[in-house]
Amino acid sequence: MYYGVYKNLRNGAWNCLLDFHVNRLPIDVRSIAKEAGIHVVRNSSVNELLPTENGKSFFYDNQWIIIYNDKNATELSRFTVAHELGHIFLGHELQNAKYMGTQEFNKKTKVEQYADQFAIRLLCPACVLWGLDLHTADEIATYCRIENQLAATRAKRMQLLYERQKFLTSDVEQQVFKNFADYIEQNKAVPSLR
Repeated sequence: MYYGVYKNLRNGAWNCLLDFHVNRLPIDVRSIAKEAGIHVVRNSSVNELLPTENGKSFFYDNQWIIIYNDKNATELSRFTVAHELGHIFLGHELQNAKYMGTQEFNKKTKVEQYADQFAIRLLCPACVLWGLDLHTADEIATYCRIENQLAATRAKRMQLLYERQKFLTSDVEQQVFKNFADYIEQNKAVPSLR
């Protein structure tokens, strides 16, 4: 991924956390959506998703609507809503008045991959994981309430960031860290044998 795209995704997630005054984990994606005026709907209420879809975003009657598959585990549903928020907040172009999705990462369009990247950075901000001294997939999954597979991907990225000591390098990231400071102080992980 090009650094400029990565930076825009990362900063978009950080700005979302700042704009909606988020200061604790796990990130409450439904509260972010509600505060943004985005209606979040369970698929069991509307029956709009195809069997292979986890979620969709619609712009209908001057209202953003996110539909998610509520038969999925809570961790996947949270990621799905964060992914759809990514489409909306990153200003992705709609197809047929909705964002299309697929479940297989290697077959996803760039726009779908970008929404995934936004979602993981929204749910698991690196500076907060660093402040909590989280390293393992299990720790990240527990604190961020995400699926283990996503947590393993995030743990791998965090390992690289720990090696490079690339934290608090921008004003936006510093503000996110400051907003989480009380939460971090109260919830630091007990160092384990690594």
